[in-house]
Amino acid sequence: MDVATLESHRQFAVTPSGPVSYLDVGHGPATVFVHGILTNGLLWRNAIPEFSCESRRCIALDLPGHGHTPPAPEHADVSLTGLAQRVIELCDHLGLERFDLVANDTGGAIAQIVAAQLGDRLATLTLTNCDTEGNTPPPMFKPVTIAARPWLFARLGPRIAHRRRLVRSVLSPGYQHVGRVPDDVIDAYAQPTLGTQQSARAFARIIRAIRSQDLAAARPQLAQLKVPTLIVWGTGDPVFDIKWAHRLADLIPGTTKVATIARARLFFPDERAQEFVPLLLQHWQG
Repeated sequence: MDVATLESHRQFAVTPSGPVSYLDVGHGPATVFVHGILTNGLLWRNAIPEFSCESRRCIALDLPGHGHTPPAPEHADVSLTGLAQRVIELCDHLGLERFDLVANDTGGAIAQIVAAQLGDRLATLTLTNCDTEGNTPPPMFKPVTIAARPWLFARLGPRIAHRRRLVRSVLSPGYQHVGRVPDDVIDAYAQPTLGTQQSARAFARIIRAIRSQDLAAARPQLAQLKVPTLIVWGTGDPVFDIKWAHRLADLIPGTTKVATIARARLFFPDERAQEFVPLLLQHWQG
């Protein structure tokens, strides 16, 4: 399914925390997909078409300042907990009383907080390479966190966003073959987050708000979470080592399996969806 076809399924909601844009494809049991920073709902563009539109409803939201969701105001809570609240409010808005939750990268940290608060409404949870308590932000990303000054991002962001070669360089740790990502997807990632001074400032505020303390606060609930949980990890990821997958499995008692995808990097739900989707289907059926 190309980007234009996916975009024909775009919807918008107004939640108490602000507007949210999301893709809403298919009918049936609902699955909510949560992306991480710099990407957006298009991260799941190769996974969503693998599910029958008559048997599953796929909802892929855009976090604030990503994709088609506008940047959050300067005073807004864009911590991991605040972003999790956005996800919860969208689920409430859509009337999702029971749903599957799938997440990647920073979205995985957000999903852990959502699961801690909405455990009784989750049918299943699936976490892929993502931030975890004690690895948020990960060491490889800490220089970016230190450099994430709104004024600096306002100066540099638009310069990067309008040069696809530079955007691909930024994304390269997450893809095995970043050169194969279509130009329209590269633009869809970069323009909303870095394309203007305003958006770049808002993006910097999100990066600076990523802290392990939010996950530490969710630990007691996660330690009691019995929701069937699948952990899928790409073993070629230089950002999130496989040891963090096993830390999650040890924390969440509902974990049913830790699956690996050999040599896959952070954004494998996009790049290697054909290997990821069967694991999801097996998890949901189980």
